[in-house]
Amino acid sequence: MAVLVSVLAFAMTLAGGLAAMRVRDHRHLVLGLAGGLMLGVVAFDLIPESLDLADAHPLGVPAPMIGFAAGFLLLHVVEQAVAIHRAHEDEYAPHVHAHGHGPGHGPGSRAGLLAALALVLHSLVDGISIGLGFQSGRDVGIAVTLAVITHDFADGFNTFTAASLRRTDRRPALALLLADALAPIAGAALTTLGTVPDAVLGPYLGLFAGVLLYLAAAEILPEAHSRHPRVLTLCATGLGLLAVLLVAGIAH
Repeated sequence: MAVLVSVLAFAMTLAGGLAAMRVRDHRHLVLGLAGGLMLGVVAFDLIPESLDLADAHPLGVPAPMIGFAAGFLLLHVVEQAVAIHRAHEDEYAPHVHAHGHGPGHGPGSRAGLLAALALVLHSLVDGISIGLGFQSGRDVGIAVTLAVITHDFADGFNTFTAASLRRTDRRPALALLLADALAPIAGAALTTLGTVPDAVLGPYLGLFAGVLLYLAAAEILPEAHSRHPRVLTLCATGLGLLAVLLVAGIAH
């Protein structure tokens, strides 16, 4: 039953990714909306859920919040290790680096791929949640499934947008979108083999929230505002944030 209903999550994730693909000509609005959706998912979904799952408080701090800080720092370190972040200096004047990066080879594009991979892992956890919900009972399983599919559209949208950040080649983004869509089905199937303790899921969700927040604040939103009118982009960001808030309110 859990694997069967997880097909709904598959469909919603693909729909979100295809929507991001179709509006590529309005990239600044796509990025603004994606930034708002990411902020909303972090604030209204991942952090509250992670705190509900984990009871551990190392050094008096909730374990998911330690994971949150670690995730934010992790993506920052990865980006700096790839290349010194140039603060979007290419927006101000034409220039060429001796070690210049072609399309899809800058630090932002690699950070986007890492965040997209984190989204795939998050979708895998969504599938596991569906399976564990049905292990607890049919009503619980249906409730968890509804909660998952309500944000899977945003997951697909964000996965394609993050993976295609500063890339002209869509193939990596399409591959990761497909992986993200299939992940809930795989996660639901995995629950037939065993269980995942909440003590592990909570810190992981916190870690993922930190990764997502870094991408939204340091890459997605600055890129969205780089070359386009900012009022419409701000409206798109606010719309994304409001949409996740409304979905979270309905789901709970």
